[in-house]
Amino acid sequence: MTTILAIDQGTTLTKAYLLDDQGQFTEVGRLAHETFHPHDGWVEQDAEALLGNMITLIRKAGKFDALAIAHQGETVVASDAITGLPLYNAIVWQDQRTQPWLDAQRLQGLEQDTLQRAGLPLDAYFSASKLRWLLQEVPAAAKAYAEGRLRLSTSDAFFVSRLTGQYLTDTSSASRTSLANLRSADWDELLCERFGVPFSTLPNIVPTTHGFGTLHIGCESDGAPLVVDVVDQQAALYGHGCRHAGDLKITFGTGAFALAITGTQPHLHAGDGLLPTLAWTLTDAAGNPHTQYAIDGGMYTAGAAIEWLKSLGLFSDYDELSRYEGPTALETGLVFVPALAGLACPHWDRQAAGQWIGLRQGTTREALCRAVVEGIALRAAEIVDTLTAASPASGMLSVDGGITRNPYFCQFFADVLQRPVAVQQSGDLTSLGTAQLGMLAFTGQPLSMALQAPTVYQPGAAGVNRHLFTKALDQCRGWFSN
Repeated sequence: MTTILAIDQGTTLTKAYLLDDQGQFTEVGRLAHETFHPHDGWVEQDAEALLGNMITLIRKAGKFDALAIAHQGETVVASDAITGLPLYNAIVWQDQRTQPWLDAQRLQGLEQDTLQRAGLPLDAYFSASKLRWLLQEVPAAAKAYAEGRLRLSTSDAFFVSRLTGQYLTDTSSASRTSLANLRSADWDELLCERFGVPFSTLPNIVPTTHGFGTLHIGCESDGAPLVVDVVDQQAALYGHGCRHAGDLKITFGTGAFALAITGTQPHLHAGDGLLPTLAWTLTDAAGNPHTQYAIDGGMYTAGAAIEWLKSLGLFSDYDELSRYEGPTALETGLVFVPALAGLACPHWDRQAAGQWIGLRQGTTREALCRAVVEGIALRAAEIVDTLTAASPASGMLSVDGGITRNPYFCQFFADVLQRPVAVQQSGDLTSLGTAQLGMLAFTGQPLSMALQAPTVYQPGAAGVNRHLFTKALDQCRGWFSN
C-alpha cells in the first residue's frame, strides 16, 4: 500500500493528513502557532516555530512513502544558507508595511512592468516588496548578503531546504512573488532588478510535482522523497476536483480566495482586477512539464471579520450567526463592507475602510453581526462575477472553509449569486488536494476517490438587490488616502 503524507502549513494552523492508495484520508493532527503584530499593519510569525510544527506532525505520522507540502503562498522568510536559520520573523501575506514604498514606485512605472511580466498589481500582498524590505531593513540579512550566504524566498523554500537540504520552490509559488515572468515561469531579470532582490538569493524554480530531495530530520520516514510543493489555494483548487478551464472554487478562511482554471495560457489582461497565476506544473512519466494557469480573485477579510466581531464581544457562540429570521440586514438598509485590511480583487485599494453603513438608534448587536455575514457573501459574489466575466463558468460553485458551515451564509450567498452553491463536506480540501498531487507525483497515476456528496444550496427566486452594497463599496474606497 502506498501512503502519502500531506502537510498544509496555513496562516493559523499547520495540519497533516495521510492518504493511501485505497482512498483513505486520515487526519494526523493540527497545531496552532502565534501571529505577531509589532506595528500597525505588520503581521509576522516565527518561521522556526512553523517548521517545528511541521516536523512534529511528520514524526507523529510515522511511516509513509512520500511527503507533499502546501504553504501560505506569499509569506516570506530570510534565512542563512550556512546555518539554515531564519534571520528575521516570517513576514505574512497579510502584512502591509511595504505599501507606501509600492505606492511611490507606482508613480515610477513599476506597476506597468509587474502587470505585463508577472500579471500582478503593485500590492504588499505579494512577496517581492517584503523580500526587498528584509534585505534593506534587517541588518542580519544585509550582513549575510555581503558574505554570500543570504536566502530570500517564500516560506516553502525555507521549509524544503530544512527538510531535505534542497533550496527549491515551485512554479505556483514563484508566480505569487511579482518576481517571476508568468509566461516563462522563471525569475524575471528586470523585475528582480526593480525590486532590488538579487538573483543569487532566490531558490531555483521547478515543477510542482518534482523531486525536492529526501527527508533527513530524524524521523521514522527519513529517506522518503518530498514530491510536491504547492501554494495552499492551488492545492485547494485541485482538491475541489477542478481540472478544466472554467472550473471554479472559493475557499473561505482568514480571507477568501476564488480561483478558476483558464487553461494552458496565462490570462494577462491588465485592468480587470484579476490575478493571473500558475495553478500547477505537473510532470509526466517522461519528465516533461505541463502547466495549467488560473485566475485568482481574493478578499483580504472573510473569517477574520467574524473573529473580529467575536473579539468585540458582539457574539459568543458561532451558532448565533446562523439563526437569523425575517428581513435580511441588507433589506433593512444596514450594510457592512468587509474591508478591514483594504479591498483586494478587483479594486486593489489598501486605503479602503471597513464600515457599517445604515446604523439607526434601534440597530441591535444581532443586526450588526448579520450584516457582517451578509457583507462577506456580497464581497465574495462581486469576486465571482469578476472571475466569470473573464472565464465563463456554469453550474454549481464549489466552496469550502470555516464560514461555509453557516447555513444562513450559504443560502444568502446562493441568493446573491443566483446560482447553486455546493458546500464540500469531504474533509480539508487543501490537504486533500496536496495529498492527491503527492499520489500522482509518486505513483504516476491520479487517484480516483469517492468523495462525500456536497450540501447544495439552491438560489431563491427573488434574488438579492445589491444596489446598497455597491453604494457602500464606493463610499469606503480610498477612505484613508487623505
